[in-house]
Amino acid sequence: MKRASGIGLAVSFAVIIPSGGILAAHASSGMELITPQQQLEQRCDVEAMTRLNADKVIAYTFEDPVYSDHSVTAPGAAFRRKQKWFRLSYNCLTDPDHQKVVKFELEVGKQVPRSSWDQYYLYP
Repeated sequence: MKRASGIGLAVSFAVIIPSGGILAAHASSGMELITPQQQLEQRCDVEAMTRLNADKVIAYTFEDPVYSDHSVTAPGAAFRRKQKWFRLSYNCLTDPDHQKVVKFELEVGKQVPRSSWDQYYLYP
């Protein structure tokens, strides 16, 4: 690597993983460092992101989720796709280790108006 005038050049690389993509690889890393409830929510949020081609899912935007040992019901969730937010409701059941989704149901709601984003802590 050549340096010009003492300025270094840094290069970053991204690995693209087929069928499952970067989200699946990212979701698996570090899961053992969070609580079982957080693992459950993260696994289910990633499942929703994958199915909806979304870049963000928040399970608790409009209403708190309800948890059991291996499931989460998120009636007041939201997801972002193409810089627009939408209401979302989902039910998710995972295996005991929260590594695989066994059953997943979702219902997409209306788009959240931009004027409401601040109220719900949503962002572009």
